[in-house]
Amino acid sequence: MRRRIRTSMIGMLLVVGILLGAPLSVIAWWWTADNAHQDLDLRLKHIASELIQMEGPGGELDSVAITEERFGMLIPEGGVLRVTHHVPSRAGVGGTPTVVTTKLGPPIGGREFTDSINLGEAGAVELAVPLGQVRRDQWLGVMIVAVVVLGSVGGGVAVATVTARRLADPLTRVADRATAMARGDFRSEWPEYGIPELDRVSRALGAANTEIATRLDREAGIVGEVSHQLRSRMTAIQLRLDELAMYPDENVVAEAEAAAGQVERLTRDLDQMVVASRVSQGAPAKAVRVDTMVRTLVADFAPAFIASDRQLRIVTQGGMPAMAWTAQPSRLREAVAVLVDNALHHGRGTATVVLDTLPATGMLRLEVTDEGDGVPDELVDKIFRRGFTGGVATGTGVGLSLARALVEADGGRLELSSRRPPVFSIVVPASAPVETVARDRAPHR
Repeated sequence: MRRRIRTSMIGMLLVVGILLGAPLSVIAWWWTADNAHQDLDLRLKHIASELIQMEGPGGELDSVAITEERFGMLIPEGGVLRVTHHVPSRAGVGGTPTVVTTKLGPPIGGREFTDSINLGEAGAVELAVPLGQVRRDQWLGVMIVAVVVLGSVGGGVAVATVTARRLADPLTRVADRATAMARGDFRSEWPEYGIPELDRVSRALGAANTEIATRLDREAGIVGEVSHQLRSRMTAIQLRLDELAMYPDENVVAEAEAAAGQVERLTRDLDQMVVASRVSQGAPAKAVRVDTMVRTLVADFAPAFIASDRQLRIVTQGGMPAMAWTAQPSRLREAVAVLVDNALHHGRGTATVVLDTLPATGMLRLEVTDEGDGVPDELVDKIFRRGFTGGVATGTGVGLSLARALVEADGGRLELSSRRPPVFSIVVPASAPVETVARDRAPHR
């Protein structure tokens, strides 16, 4: 899109440059020639005035009086003056005057650019300069016009590039985030870009993002609560069946054991249904470069931290490649985004994302911390509850609960590992799990 905007603007500039440059070049060409004519005409008028003062009673001019000393200052550089005039007759008064041409200045070898003036009966005056000299000035004028037009086009290209980037980059980001939201990647923040129309779209998508995330979290909560209630009831039934298994009657024991087997199968089915509600069907786990994902995420949040006069940095530890196994890469990104966003809005000082591999356990750890006051002791057990905002009016109470659910959906854990300073730790598998279904994924409620 950026290329299309830039290309269209540059094309328009080129058309305007051609439409303006061609007439201006013709005008510069004619204007230079007209200036040359005016200069010659002005010089000729001065020369004619001098010659008229030199005329004899019969309009004759003495060739001896037409000299370089008298007219040299009026002849342009490289030019030649030709005076056609009458000289007194050698037969005396009443004789026929002779017409001669007196030349001043070096001869011109090539074509000439001339102008003349008629003195009436006294003759005519012609002033000429080399045509190449005039052509040189004309081409110089055309070159000046071309340089101005090219400079204007170059400045326009720079403006077009900046404008295209300013328009295309925010549109691309909004489109990418909308696409990610459609895939289930819910961002906690939809920034504004200073473009009213685009900001309206961003706010609308942000509201839709929050609404969808809230509904999904509510549904996940319902699934978790139903799972918890059913598991509690089945545990109670299992205890009663265990007591019946100790009854002396063998028939009662056989029925109790059969019922216990049914309860165990129902429990496994329930666990599988809970896992299926959090993992997309047909989406096997795959390796994801977590370091690349974190750098991209930090780059997205960096402007917001800079606007708050704060810093966001990455610290990488461990020797293994920063690879994680996940069914949906957007889950881990969204969970980290929630933690970074909380550090931005509720923390202080420099925020740090620590990426560490744990080769001994085959896990990958992500920590997000800042230099704020931390989490009060009375809120430690509540911050992961759905709808709990800690008294913050701008919060929705969805972020941390949703982040924990997303991490646990891939067999990971999200915990508050330090209260002061606040340190939230995410631990996810760094290698493919052997059996994802058997893993206990029940969320903390």
